[in-house]
Amino acid sequence: MPLTLPASSRSKTLFFWLCAFLTFLSPSVFAATAEHQLDLTQHYVGYLSVALFVVAYSLVIAEDYLHMRKSKPVLVAAGLIWFLLGYIYTQHGMSELAKEVFEHNLLEYAELLLFLLVAMTYINAMEERKVFDAIRVWMISKGLSLRSLFWLTGIMAFLISSFANNLTTAMLMCAIVLKVAKGNKVFINIACINIVVASNAGGAFSPFGDITTLMVWQAGLVKFSEFFVLFLPSVVNFAVPAVLMSLFISTEPSQVVREEFTMKRGAKRIVALFILTIITSVIAHSWFGMPPVLGMMTGLGYLKFFGYYLRRSLPRSLEKKRSEAEKRKDEKELRRLGQVVPFDVFTKIAQAEWDTLLFFFGVVMCVGGLGFIGYLTLISEAMYSNWDPTYANIAAGVMSAIVDNIPVMFAVISMNPAMDINQWLLVTMTAGVGGSLLSVGSAAGVALMGQSKGNYSFFGHLKWSWAIALGYIASILCHLWLNGT
Repeated sequence: MPLTLPASSRSKTLFFWLCAFLTFLSPSVFAATAEHQLDLTQHYVGYLSVALFVVAYSLVIAEDYLHMRKSKPVLVAAGLIWFLLGYIYTQHGMSELAKEVFEHNLLEYAELLLFLLVAMTYINAMEERKVFDAIRVWMISKGLSLRSLFWLTGIMAFLISSFANNLTTAMLMCAIVLKVAKGNKVFINIACINIVVASNAGGAFSPFGDITTLMVWQAGLVKFSEFFVLFLPSVVNFAVPAVLMSLFISTEPSQVVREEFTMKRGAKRIVALFILTIITSVIAHSWFGMPPVLGMMTGLGYLKFFGYYLRRSLPRSLEKKRSEAEKRKDEKELRRLGQVVPFDVFTKIAQAEWDTLLFFFGVVMCVGGLGFIGYLTLISEAMYSNWDPTYANIAAGVMSAIVDNIPVMFAVISMNPAMDINQWLLVTMTAGVGGSLLSVGSAAGVALMGQSKGNYSFFGHLKWSWAIALGYIASILCHLWLNGT
């Protein structure tokens, strides 16, 4: 998807932050790491590893300019970093230690991979059964005013992203806006900004809403029920810029678009199974002390059994519908029935966002390797010892608008600074919603720039960054007021 600015702008900003951080560090910060591991922070292996990560992440940032998938550079960088670590630890007769640390990072990734894979499979299954299309058709048939459409798409994005990923949610709502407000570039731009902010805010208060909240939950740093104290701060994060932007939107009615539409067989039951899967995952973690991924994989079993039922009962269902269509002489319905494809769970698994999942592997292993070298200890000392944790966590959120929130959040978890529950909730929220400050700060923003075909742009978003920043500040103050520091 062609973008006008993101690649060069984000690369320059990333290098600015890296340089600023290195300038901030004083020599006294470079303390020795734990006795059982080597301190490689001032060794050529450490410097080379940092260089590899910087080059790889610069290529990730330039993804839309280079038209190269973001997983490629981080996978290569992760492999080279751990080959370097394996070499140096073998030279010191400590190869088993490097192997143990690698396997520990791999286990963390494996749990998250399987969790996300099940969630993506369910989302893809619901999309294939036309659940999201049903929402879209319902909304475009209402003939709402542009201001009402602005609020409805924002609220729906906020609610849906609490259980579906923000990328899917944002693209669904954007499709509605493009359909109803076709040709109205000003409205489409402001509505897309609202959708991006709402999608990111909606994922911040739910363990299922964003990868960052999922990482914190699986790490055992915040319990499932404790995330929901972020609901009101997340609402504030969405509502403040939405109120300000809505003042500039016309109350004229939007176009009414009529479409004939029917969800596919089993759609509602798949939604119910997804809810049951979430409940199973929560029970596995909260009642039995098992990783949440156990409940998710069990839930995948639910879907596979239901898929088996759909396939076995399909001939009987088609015969019944074909008979009814023949009685009505409905040629259109007969043609549709002739094109029905049996439901296949493995097709939905294959349609998961594999580039994102592999990118996540590269990030986890790169950051894990840099942490093993000792750099995360230095950053933790610089941020969480020299600064108040509140300021450090706010800065982490701002950084997530420049660097993807996944490596930012994984780095904080790997540092494991001494923070109470409210500070962990704060960094969870700021890392999730901080990406809204720039259009390139989240997957939702980047996707909508491509989907809107120039109607929503980097500079169009930047014009309203002041309003989004007010929402960011207000949400932090709300959290500190409600939940304490």
